[in-house]
Amino acid sequence: MDWFSVALKEDGVASRPAGESHPRIEEYHRTVNEKGWDDKVPWCSSFLNWCMLQAGLPGTNSALARSWLDWGVPLATPRTGCVVVLWREDPASPKGHAGFFLHQDAELVYLWGGNQLGRVCVNSYPVGMILGYRWPPER
Repeated sequence: MDWFSVALKEDGVASRPAGESHPRIEEYHRTVNEKGWDDKVPWCSSFLNWCMLQAGLPGTNSALARSWLDWGVPLATPRTGCVVVLWREDPASPKGHAGFFLHQDAELVYLWGGNQLGRVCVNSYPVGMILGYRWPPER
């Protein structure tokens, strides 16, 4: 799980105040289909794409969190480091969030990801928001 090791090393990378932009987050964005974005644009998917590319794996090349639902192999049950895709605002909305699975209990799923509370960190989300678990494609 080289991608997950890469992700853990990014601990604490955070969006900067208005008028500034974190160069590392701009680097994350350069891995997706939109160029020139700063750290004020949602970056959870850009972070995942960057981590996958650093590990020599293909990403989705998309800044959309839900793009990960069509990537890799679906998992019926999560594994540490798998990509978890969540809905945001409404299950039918195109908006979402994606991060790497750490663990879950009956109520919450804990993810390691980018743009969680404005930085790379652990955050928890209601289990009912999970749309899917994905594992990297076979090499």
